[in-house]
Amino acid sequence: QLQVVESGGGLVQPGGSLRLSCAASGFTLDYYAIAWFRQAPGKEREGVSCISSSGGSTNYADSVKGRFTISRDNAKNTLYLQMNSLRPEDTAVYYCAADLYRNCRGFRGYDYPYWGQGTQVTVSS
Repeated sequence: QLQVVESGGGLVQPGGSLRLSCAASGFTLDYYAIAWFRQAPGKEREGVSCISSSGGSTNYADSVKGRFTISRDNAKNTLYLQMNSLRPEDTAVYYCAADLYRNCRGFRGYDYPYWGQGTQVTVSS
């Protein structure tokens, strides 16, 4: 069974950091572009960041540029999202999603057939 599983969420104070992980099982991540999405209560899901299969190309939403860094360790079949300088507006459930293409195609949810269950990130004092 092909699946991705997120971990690393939690409660953090404003200005703090968290690192999310996305682990794959049943397939190898290194053939596919992977993206992080998030959804806050009462809001639509939004794309946060995407990384190509090689790791050579990355995209970020304007709201997280300069604060979040996406990376991948294909040897560990794992993807990461390092989140620094967190703000209360970053509070959301964060999802990892795998595309079937090698390059990032944007943040249309229907382009990503494989989704994790999500991990909650709460930024609050």
